[in-house]
Amino acid sequence: MANALTAVRVLLAVPFAILMASGSARRAALAALTLAAAIATDLLDGPVARRRGAATAAGGAFDHTADCLFVTSGLAAGATRGAFPWILPVLVAAAFAEYVIDSYVIHRRRTLQPSRLGRYNGILYFVPLGGDILIRLGAGFLQPLLTAVIWTLVASTVLSMGQRLAASWRRREELPRRAAEEQKADGGVEQDEEVVLDEPERDHRSGPFGKEQDPQHDRH
Repeated sequence: MANALTAVRVLLAVPFAILMASGSARRAALAALTLAAAIATDLLDGPVARRRGAATAAGGAFDHTADCLFVTSGLAAGATRGAFPWILPVLVAAAFAEYVIDSYVIHRRRTLQPSRLGRYNGILYFVPLGGDILIRLGAGFLQPLLTAVIWTLVASTVLSMGQRLAASWRRREELPRRAAEEQKADGGVEQDEEVVLDEPERDHRSGPFGKEQDPQHDRH
């Protein structure tokens, strides 16, 4: 059920993009309904999965992918008529690609690892879509606010990508140090094992009072 809700969002991406590419008020009204349906599925799929005990890493990745496809397609369609600068949908797609590569390839995690800023950005990417729809429906006074939100998201997306890149670089620099520490620890364990293995031999050569016996003395 949860994955079905997520799949609905994927299926809505193409018609939503078509509606966002047009500047007419009629298509803006249809885009508003489509956006509302997409947001509803996004709010419901997670709780449904947790309530049914069906929350999985694959389901989470599917959810994030559906969000990216829906938002990016809507922003790109709006950019074709000048509603948004092209840099925003490009950055959204680039940030998601970095998110996936950093989680699965660099850190070798089984689940996507979101950052706090990235999580907030993912929610706020829906705001320009809704703002543009309202402007097309007659709320032109929102245009300055929409412009401010767009460029704030551009800046926050760049910042989020920079933070993730810096964190990955720090981890890369720490790997040789951690490997050296692990090697040193392994060497200490091997030395302890050698000591333990030498103890039976010393016991065999020791007398009843813990003194080492003289082999020549044992012959008499």
